[in-house]
Amino acid sequence: MTMKALVLDQKVSFGIKLSEVQLPDLKPKEVKVKLRAAALNRRDEWCRQGRYPNIKDGVVLGSDGAGIVEAIGEEVDKDWLGKEVIINSANNWGENQKVQSSEFQILGMPKNGTLAEYVQVDVSRLANKPAHMSFEEAAALPLAGLTAYRALFYHGQVKAGQKVLVTGFGGGVAQFAAQYAVIAGAEVYVNSSKDDKISKAVSLGAKGGFNYKKEAWLDEAKEISGGFDLIIDSAMGDTLPGMIGLLVPGGKLIFYGATLGNPPMLDARRIFWNQLTLQGTTMGSDQDFKDMLDFISKERIKPVIDSVRPLEEAIAAFELMASGSQTGKIVVKIS
Repeated sequence: MTMKALVLDQKVSFGIKLSEVQLPDLKPKEVKVKLRAAALNRRDEWCRQGRYPNIKDGVVLGSDGAGIVEAIGEEVDKDWLGKEVIINSANNWGENQKVQSSEFQILGMPKNGTLAEYVQVDVSRLANKPAHMSFEEAAALPLAGLTAYRALFYHGQVKAGQKVLVTGFGGGVAQFAAQYAVIAGAEVYVNSSKDDKISKAVSLGAKGGFNYKKEAWLDEAKEISGGFDLIIDSAMGDTLPGMIGLLVPGGKLIFYGATLGNPPMLDARRIFWNQLTLQGTTMGSDQDFKDMLDFISKERIKPVIDSVRPLEEAIAAFELMASGSQTGKIVVKIS
């Protein structure tokens, strides 16, 4: 059986193409999910640009997806057939809640992902689609929602009344982190390069925001907030000294990426004197995923979706991702 899928192909000018892909036979513990929707993540764009480790042509991109179980392997419970599901794209986390195993992988590279008509995964990667979400909304959840949940709750230990800054609002993880923190009772601020994105954050419950294109935004943030107990960041690079300067004594900076590269310097004296914590994080464990789904369902949280377009227009979706102008998740409707 073949299917339409968006694959990495570094020989073509844009780095990806819509192609026909052969589906292998199901393994005993695998399921075949007919995808209804998928969503883009920044890692998909890095793969397209050739900036992600161990990439290879021919792999179907995409880590996020939601659909209906259409076929099951011989060792899979028949109750899964016909169920509406989302997919946990974190594979082989391992038994240690503190850190992923050396075998950890994210769906969509090096294994075929969700920007396709079907995806085949181990049954352990399935979860029931949250009942309050559409397929498009559910597809926007897994990678970004899980990354934000672990950063904010497991590492950040966010508490009601704390002041929280979420940087880069507009991206998938940041929008979830801001929503989660608001629901947790924190006083939430964001930063962004666009005022309309800040306005969107305020509409979701953030107290305010700062345009980091303005030269004095750090001073403004410090004056208005008095400093932050917790910062959730993905930029790092030369922004780190300013972030450290915004933390109150005992504060934490949790970072899940380094899109601006490594920091040019580290103010070690400020860190040890103010008892600050710098903590890296990535995605989350199976327990984090379960806890996130419970939280999402209880609070009826829905993702911010920038746009939805068909699989045939996936390249345009990548162009939007590359521009960085989106607010929220870019979703691809499969069927």
